[in-house]
Amino acid sequence: MNPRVLEVTRRLQLRSEATRQRYLEMTRAAASKGPHRGALPCGNFAHGVAGCGESDKQRLRLMNQANLAIVSAYNDMLSAHQPFERFPGLIKEAVREIGSIAQFAGGVPAMCDGVTQGEPGMELSLASRDVIAMGTAIALSHNMFDAALCLGICDKIVPGLLIGALRFGHLPVVFVPAGPMPSGLPNKEKAAVRQRYAEGKVSREELLQAEMQSYHSPGTCTFYGTANTNQLLVEVMGLHLPGASFVNPNTPLRDELTREAARQACRLTPENGSYLPMAEIVDERALVNAVVALLATGGSTNHTLHLVAVAQAAGIQLTWQDMADLSHVVPTLARIYPNGQADINHFQAAGGMAFLIRQLLDGGLLHEDVNTVMGPGLRRYTEEPFLDDGRLVWRAGPAASLDDAILRPLERPFSAEGGLRLMQGNLGRGVMKVSAVAAEHQVVEAPARVFHDQAALATAFKAGELEHDFVAVVRFQGPAANGMPELHKLTPYLGVLQDRGFKVALVTDGRMSGASGKVPSAIHVSPEALNGGFLAKVRDGDLIRVDGVKGELQALVDPLEWEARTLAQAPEGGGVGCGRELFAFMRQSMSSAEEGACSFSAALSALR
Repeated sequence: MNPRVLEVTRRLQLRSEATRQRYLEMTRAAASKGPHRGALPCGNFAHGVAGCGESDKQRLRLMNQANLAIVSAYNDMLSAHQPFERFPGLIKEAVREIGSIAQFAGGVPAMCDGVTQGEPGMELSLASRDVIAMGTAIALSHNMFDAALCLGICDKIVPGLLIGALRFGHLPVVFVPAGPMPSGLPNKEKAAVRQRYAEGKVSREELLQAEMQSYHSPGTCTFYGTANTNQLLVEVMGLHLPGASFVNPNTPLRDELTREAARQACRLTPENGSYLPMAEIVDERALVNAVVALLATGGSTNHTLHLVAVAQAAGIQLTWQDMADLSHVVPTLARIYPNGQADINHFQAAGGMAFLIRQLLDGGLLHEDVNTVMGPGLRRYTEEPFLDDGRLVWRAGPAASLDDAILRPLERPFSAEGGLRLMQGNLGRGVMKVSAVAAEHQVVEAPARVFHDQAALATAFKAGELEHDFVAVVRFQGPAANGMPELHKLTPYLGVLQDRGFKVALVTDGRMSGASGKVPSAIHVSPEALNGGFLAKVRDGDLIRVDGVKGELQALVDPLEWEARTLAQAPEGGGVGCGRELFAFMRQSMSSAEEGACSFSAALSALR
């Protein structure tokens, strides 16, 4: 094992010792009670089986067969989740064949950041993760189940399912993806049309045509944003079947992987003799493996929030410093848009997860001695699934990349380090995704231009006020202020200015999309401006240094003047309409971005 990976893992274990032990005690106490439905009063049990067919009712009464909970984020407005409509039928059929039962335990909301980008609904996006976690808990709270399948793909949905399921860590849990849509308009062409539209060089009709050619069918969007990063990380954590992440929807292989996921979940129950609960899979080693995979592939910066929150749900105290220290030793092995030109289907064809995991294991960068839903050991995840006369089999994955422009071996990485930088200075602490930023753009020192929302920057751009070097400081965008919406609508404007030769950068206490790329952006700055963060001290014209090489985030202002400055006040209004007022209590409870931007942090801290 790489010494730095071992060092970070060990200190994470030591830091988490008390909270992890308490979490495991909770899950083991729950597991000791046997099938929970067996302890339910007769009326309660009757309610739980009233909707079942007679044969399922009889099996549930006997208590010697597994009852599988289906928790799904299905809706048919999200392309990624539309394929889940068929999955409950496939799952129920598969488990009945082996004498078990499956019940649809509950649905959780699933919103699309692509639909809500730049709209009021985006202010609900991050909070929806915690709502999904609560919805998962409600679905599993009936205590009728011996295992669970979680059906989810996109941005906040998988992290929410993980958080909720981990609070029922005594159950075996398998995550079931639906796969990416086939490739459409290349992402580079889509981005170019967006920039030309921002400059007024193409019509709205041309923009719409390009977008619909890119997002064109059921399945996950094909760029390497948060949704596909979710799938990659969940597989590396051992919660998917090997090779399940990036098989296209509505194909025979996809359907058989779904059936096998259901069968495998049943095999992991005490009734079937191979009990392996989720709590014994998601440990410190699994989380370090997830961070390593995130860094090696230049995955979504949203996971600097989500992995921290997921870790807390498992009693583990993961930090940005852990991620930054790993980034120094984890090479970048993949280039997928926005870090390159390929999409996730190209990544899959070039060698995909099997090749990536093999390289990281052989290089001592992943813990092999972990539990997975397939049993002990991550080496099984170097295999790929195939259909052999309709039967699901796994074979050894490729030993060499089929396209070095997309996926490379350890000895020839795209970069010797990972794609994440911890940014620190008198403006606070944040993160920057450097893997997508060209070397000549990673350091910017320029006057500040302060905005309180992304619409104001767009207005200034259209008025021709930004034709110069500047650092855009977009503040009061943190979790407590307005729910921390993504600011992806800034990307075309800032990208145009960078292409025109200006030095531009973004500094914000908000988020950027997992699809954002080439403009240097120090994001998730903590503390946020609303809670006394020093972004609230910045004034137009202050010289700001954003150094993605050294990790510096500084206002170059005389220290005495800086100390004496008062904090700007948050703008009035906002937070009303589009249902945002219903989430005010959650915004008031949100922890900082560095602590996962989670409304549960205080409750989980009480368990320490």
